[in-house]
Amino acid sequence: MKRAKVYLYDRLAGRLIEDENGFTFTYDASYLALSDAAAVSLTLPLTEKPYHDTVLFPFFDGLIPEGWLLDIAERSWKINQRDRMSLLLACCKDCIGAVSVIPDNETEEEKS
Repeated sequence: MKRAKVYLYDRLAGRLIEDENGFTFTYDASYLALSDAAAVSLTLPLTEKPYHDTVLFPFFDGLIPEGWLLDIAERSWKINQRDRMSLLLACCKDCIGAVSVIPDNETEEEKS
């Protein structure tokens, strides 16, 4: 299982998880409670319900570099181009724009 924290303007907005069933994105409850909470993408509107898909959501896939920059990332970190979540975790800690994707190494017990 691969896990990521998704930040919007340096605020924890939600979590993205890849497991054997695909991908799940869930907004953080405390983020949703903010009066100025904004969606990370128009394709992922604010909701308490998790989003599920068998492929990486197009918004997150679009954050992954392309072309020669993707080639460098693949060679440097030895990540297969088809392993989109690993590429996202390796390349998108400091993206251009408002969204950052940070590896989440916390266990469920640590979050409680």
